[in-house]
Amino acid sequence: MIVKANPEFGIELALVVPYAYHLHTQGKLDTVITSKGMKPFYYFCDDVREEFEERTIDNGAAGLNELPNNWIHGINPEVEPAVLNYDEWTPPPYKEHYGLDTGKKSVFISNKFNLEHGEEPYGFFDIQCLYDMFSYLTSCGYEVIYKRATNRESEFAIDQNEMNSIYQGFDDIKANIEGIGIISDRDLPKYMNNVTLFDDLVQDNYNETQLKVMANCDYFISVCGGNSILSSYFGGTMMSYIHKGKELRPNYFGENSYFRKLSNAKIIPVYDVIGKVNTETYDHKVNTTEKQDYTELLEVIKNEIK
Repeated sequence: MIVKANPEFGIELALVVPYAYHLHTQGKLDTVITSKGMKPFYYFCDDVREEFEERTIDNGAAGLNELPNNWIHGINPEVEPAVLNYDEWTPPPYKEHYGLDTGKKSVFISNKFNLEHGEEPYGFFDIQCLYDMFSYLTSCGYEVIYKRATNRESEFAIDQNEMNSIYQGFDDIKANIEGIGIISDRDLPKYMNNVTLFDDLVQDNYNETQLKVMANCDYFISVCGGNSILSSYFGGTMMSYIHKGKELRPNYFGENSYFRKLSNAKIIPVYDVIGKVNTETYDHKVNTTEKQDYTELLEVIKNEIK
């Protein structure tokens, strides 16, 4: 059989990859036709063709209607959000395939800075939050790997939200640091011990390196979206910062959620429901400051990672 799709990155990880791997386990997978840069995610297939230079946020155009699951929020999202049809859904064991015993204590932090369906970004970690996380984690003896794609990388395809972010100038998360001046989030690791910008680890293949690095981490801190889906593939503990969206629905991260079934990771959603950008808050406490409040996230990190 041929699996052909080019949806958003997170949707591909949640809906397409597990279907392809299921076909592989049944001896039925012949070819995967996917987006640029995705071959390492289909390591189990001998014929992977990266034919798509761009992704699309249009699920129908992306080919999802040809799959057993075509909606990431579940087959009955109003009743059981994030619960998929698991009859032909088997996530590949990335940690087993890509992992090595490095003996290091590592935390992988995934960030983004994108327009979100036309809205200005709120779902990101700012520099003060990153500094607080880096400082605490390294003081506990952990090595920290920090990743935030610029959307200008040549190694993989991006979607319309990411393209629009480039066109409208959402390039860097910046702050004016006393004694240093204006720096970006991607500069911050250079000023801290035991913190590495992920890009500095990439030698040949961006996504293969990403899978290998993440397979050797036990803790993951991520903004909600594709980053948090990928971070749920490696067991361990994944903390996801959520400021809006269908992920706010009650029990979205319940026992039968695809998030938990990707690798049986411990999933901890951390909600910062910003009132300015939410019309439906699902009874969550609302942040009325019109800016991010990372207080609960930092408390959860300190409770989970010692």
